[in-house]
Amino acid sequence: MVVIQLFLLTLISGVHPQTFKEIHRQAGDIVALYCEVKHGDAKILWKRDDNQSVILYNNMSSDEQRQIGVVVHKQSLVILSASVNHQGNYTCSVGNSSRWSRFRLTVHTHFREHDNITCYTSALCQLHCPTTNVPATSFSNRSITWPKGPEYGNFPSVEKEHSGIYTCTWYFPYHGQTYNVTFEVRLDVQEFDTPRTADILKPRETTFEVELGSPKVIDCEALTWSCTNSVLYWLSNFDFVDEDRPSRVSFNQTCPSDKNSKEIKRTAPLVFTKVLEEDLSKNFTCVLQHDGQTLSYVTITLTQKARPSHTSLAVCTVVLTVLSAVMVFICVKFKVDISLFLRDTLGCHSSTSDGKSYDAFLMCYESDTDGGFNAHDRKMLESVLEERFGYSLCLYDRDVLPGRAVAQVVLDCIEQSRAVVLVPTSPDPGPGSGLLSAIHEALVERQTRLVFINTETPKVSRSGSIPKALQLLSESGNHVAWKGMSSMPPSSSFWKQLRYHLPAPQRAPKIQLLLQTIQDVSSK
Repeated sequence: MVVIQLFLLTLISGVHPQTFKEIHRQAGDIVALYCEVKHGDAKILWKRDDNQSVILYNNMSSDEQRQIGVVVHKQSLVILSASVNHQGNYTCSVGNSSRWSRFRLTVHTHFREHDNITCYTSALCQLHCPTTNVPATSFSNRSITWPKGPEYGNFPSVEKEHSGIYTCTWYFPYHGQTYNVTFEVRLDVQEFDTPRTADILKPRETTFEVELGSPKVIDCEALTWSCTNSVLYWLSNFDFVDEDRPSRVSFNQTCPSDKNSKEIKRTAPLVFTKVLEEDLSKNFTCVLQHDGQTLSYVTITLTQKARPSHTSLAVCTVVLTVLSAVMVFICVKFKVDISLFLRDTLGCHSSTSDGKSYDAFLMCYESDTDGGFNAHDRKMLESVLEERFGYSLCLYDRDVLPGRAVAQVVLDCIEQSRAVVLVPTSPDPGPGSGLLSAIHEALVERQTRLVFINTETPKVSRSGSIPKALQLLSESGNHVAWKGMSSMPPSSSFWKQLRYHLPAPQRAPKIQLLLQTIQDVSSK
């Protein structure tokens, strides 16, 4: 009769009789009931039936649920701290449909759910804390500890004496409190006779650079001797990565035929369809097992690729621009001082002989103002250039021999000089400014270096008061301003400008020669 009633119930509702899923927990442990019925987008309903009353947890608010120590989380019903008050029968269903699952929870005073693991001597052994009826990672940022044994339950080379019972505890922080559940792992270490040629070939790196939001594939290759008894898989922290599923993080292991080969290379690439920031805080482990024994594993982490900082680039660009501008300003502002320092101190100038006898030819022209050089000023100019700065000068009244045409003699002196310095005088003691008209074309043709000493700037000069030839030469030469008494000290701007436009002297100044002679005599 009972069989007939169950058969009729099946025909009417389409429901197949289900047994209770038995769950046992120690008092105080956290426990999660996971509803395995397919629900699509429909809502999962949870209720408890203890034959006296029916409790519908979905009708309660979050605060009311926490007051009785339960939380409805997605497809799970989480009991935060199990007690005898939570014992009973639980049912999850999809709305009012016939799809449902049933659980029977029993709470014990002393109970430890355990897991058995077999490892083999002198091989790597990894203990995994059970996850039976443990809340999902989406419920809480869970963590794990092993009070006894190696960190994270790993033995690089396990031996017989490592056999025993190990405990591990999951911790779940939730709303300011931490809940936990403890499991036992019973390790049995046995002798292993199979040749140990299996090993993971790659990845050998421990860190991989990734770009957030982009796909990434990390290959895992292992050398083993069997496709049937060995397995290659990935762990994400303590959870198994999905295999052959269209999820964001998955892997797919392949193994070629092993009929004619003693060693087989099998692969299990870890595939990220899109790398998220949460992946950077996880450890991903590729594990090779044979007959349930972990032979080898490699743990990697992900790190974000360093991106060039646009702010740093902009700051560097601005700093370099400012430094360049400062350097240009310094070079322009102090080009004369820098050039003379390099020439006088470091000897940075051309030392190739050009066959010239003189460094400069001093030629006078009649000044159009009353500020021209007098005889005393000219003697001072000649003396400082020759004795202090070491220039070899060609002077009209000293080095030009009489008896030849004046223009030709002057041209010969210019030909033997590396530069021509035109000195304004009042009155003109030399051949006169009119000579410049005779030799103007020769000076232009030979591209003679000209240095004009002015008693006033050329822009203020009265253009009609000087010869045309002098005006033309003045436009092609360099100008140095003589400012009377302030220009007399050898350290004045006048002397710096004059020496800057003149070539470096071929010989050392007489003062330096004198000091060198005194030093040589003293040393003897």
